[in-house]
Amino acid sequence: MAAVSAPDPDPPWALLAELTHGCPLRCAYCSNPTELIGRAAELTAEVWADVFRQAADLGVVQTHLSGGEPLLRRDLAEIVAAADSAGIHTQLVTSGVGLHRERLGHLRDVGLRSVQLSVQHADPRAAARIAGARAFTAKERAARLVRAAGLPLGLNAVLHRANLDALDALVELALNWGADRVELANTQFYGWALRNREALLPSRAQVARARERVERWRERLAGRMELVWVAPDYVDGVAKPCMGGWGAVSLTVAPDGTVLPCPAAADLLGRDAPNVRDHRLGWIWRHSDAFGRYRGQAWMSDPCRGCELRTLDFGGCRCQAYALTGDATRTDPACHRSPDHGVVKALVDAATSRDSAPDGEPLNYAYRTNAP
Repeated sequence: MAAVSAPDPDPPWALLAELTHGCPLRCAYCSNPTELIGRAAELTAEVWADVFRQAADLGVVQTHLSGGEPLLRRDLAEIVAAADSAGIHTQLVTSGVGLHRERLGHLRDVGLRSVQLSVQHADPRAAARIAGARAFTAKERAARLVRAAGLPLGLNAVLHRANLDALDALVELALNWGADRVELANTQFYGWALRNREALLPSRAQVARARERVERWRERLAGRMELVWVAPDYVDGVAKPCMGGWGAVSLTVAPDGTVLPCPAAADLLGRDAPNVRDHRLGWIWRHSDAFGRYRGQAWMSDPCRGCELRTLDFGGCRCQAYALTGDATRTDPACHRSPDHGVVKALVDAATSRDSAPDGEPLNYAYRTNAP
């Protein structure tokens, strides 16, 4: 397919740097691809330094250092320093496992600016079931270390059937741990999360209760802590403006140097995905077919083509359309206007008809594996 992008798209401002797919946790909701990239294929710190310089030249001002678990990189401090030297704001996205005072202090000293810590549940046993590993104590310790180091702390809780009803406890946990920001992100069904969709998908009543609680907490915490709600598009029936549009504001570099318009695009693009080993970031952003093919509106089919929301939701998520229909040009089936919405509605109907798993009952998850 020929690229349909404008000849000079606006520059990106954000870079998701996936430093490794290795991780001490095995979260059932993980959005990493089910075919993980092995440690031997990871970019070196020297190559990452060049990637950051290219990103800064392109216009990027912020990077999320993520994975997997970026703390598994022994050269993480070198990578952080390289991003900081390029003038890019750095945030560590971590499980907290393996973080200790001396290492965090060194990371801060070489340029780390903030930390986002993942949490699975406010109850340690429930958290272990979701993560497939015991990590609650390590997370609690990591939160204390981040605050003691004087760094901004954000918490990210991926919400699903097993923890939506614990939303109050999750917010209270964030308050107790001293978080500045909490992202309550309803599961997006890619990678391992797609494989575990039946076990993760909540009922409509669960989502409705959680939404009401979020609004009450926002009123209570106004000016004290930022509370972000990432909407459950399956349940809401509204297409999410994924990544601000395809190839519009952000890019992802996978552990092996593959460059993607969004973190979930590996399956969609396959071998068409460009790589920093072969091309400069500027060329990839401006001229590659992978980044250009779904920019703008020329690729859209009906009903997106004539929809008044097309400049707001950009037709929804291309990766989700591909995952659910096999055709990335179709209207995102999460949208209630999509001719394929019945697929999503049936899934939510089935989830709504099931009772939540009783507390303490093992959930039937296919746990994420680790990169070889």
